[in-house]
Amino acid sequence: MRQLFIVLFLLVSWQIVAQHRVRPDALPPDVRKPAKGIIMASSLEEMDSWQAYPTYDVYLQMMRRFVERYPDLCHIDTIGRSVQGRLLLALVIDGGSAEGKREMFYSASIHGDELVPYYLMLRLCDTLLRSYGSDADITYLLDHISVCVNPLNNPDGTYFGGDSTVAAAVRYNANGVDLNRNYPDPFGAIALDPLQPENKQQIDYIGNHHFVLSATLHGGAEVLNYPWDSFTSATRANEHDQWWQQVCSRFIERGRQFDAEFFTDVCDEGYIVGGDWYVIRNGRQDYLNFYHGIRELTMEVSVAKMPPSSQLDDSWNALAPSLIGYIGEALNIDVLSVEKITPISIQSMVYPNPTRGVAYIKTSMGIHAFDLSNRAPGIYPLRVDGRVYKIVKL
Repeated sequence: MRQLFIVLFLLVSWQIVAQHRVRPDALPPDVRKPAKGIIMASSLEEMDSWQAYPTYDVYLQMMRRFVERYPDLCHIDTIGRSVQGRLLLALVIDGGSAEGKREMFYSASIHGDELVPYYLMLRLCDTLLRSYGSDADITYLLDHISVCVNPLNNPDGTYFGGDSTVAAAVRYNANGVDLNRNYPDPFGAIALDPLQPENKQQIDYIGNHHFVLSATLHGGAEVLNYPWDSFTSATRANEHDQWWQQVCSRFIERGRQFDAEFFTDVCDEGYIVGGDWYVIRNGRQDYLNFYHGIRELTMEVSVAKMPPSSQLDDSWNALAPSLIGYIGEALNIDVLSVEKITPISIQSMVYPNPTRGVAYIKTSMGIHAFDLSNRAPGIYPLRVDGRVYKIVKL
């Protein structure tokens, strides 16, 4: 009987781990089969028509060229490097110096095989830069909002087949981990994998900024889903529910001016509470909303994850007004309510840090102890007195 129990326990444990971790080289052949109709641009000139996906080298060249062409309007931040050493980059586009300027963050393709977001973010950068000074709406946005764009969050997954092609892209990073199931969970779940380098560096980068609004772009469906992902709305409502509905409605309305079927894949409204669609834990969206006070939205922007290159232009034309319009939502946020939980890192108030067990946070309200002995190694943001402190568990 005891042996039977052990076997059942191991089977259940294996199934739980399998839901979170699958090595790319262990994927079945039909999942790893290269997508059809994928055309790669091996030079900047080939990419200028926007009818192809860039090789990794062309991607880097595109980012550098943005800065070379518009040195007074943008610069590149290096967020870090992936498991295999590919660069995690962000292009920061910043117009005038209006008082009280807001920061917003776009990030794409946390799942490496969801390629449309990668393309859309590169084209968004190009459009914003080209249009500044000539398009009144875009000029106003960039004069009042600093826009940070991370076009490729998971380069190892996207270029799993090598730097010259995205045709063999996979969902996971080089360690076989789903990066959108790997963030510290604000509601008690523990990631089954150590915090991955891509996510750790994203957390550090975001912690050094004051983003009030963000979005992560995915493929595989057409729908907007807003927090919480960890619960259904009947279980736990979001205090900003009405605000999110208004923001999502404006996004959908812009798209439906051109296509009445815009974002009808999942629901008629085009938007839904994340957990009402399906529940996930350890996701990026809930982490950023809860710990960093950022209004983070998940945008599923394409039913096809890896469409033929010939369809990319249509995706941009359908989504461009909505993606540009979403930037302006950064001006519709009560910044005071966000600044109350802006992440800080005052090491003299957190000790010992890093820790292998108990860590202490000293605040005006006293000393707070947190026992991380049974937690996996990683970075744990902890909220105390309306502030978020980062503790590193070794």
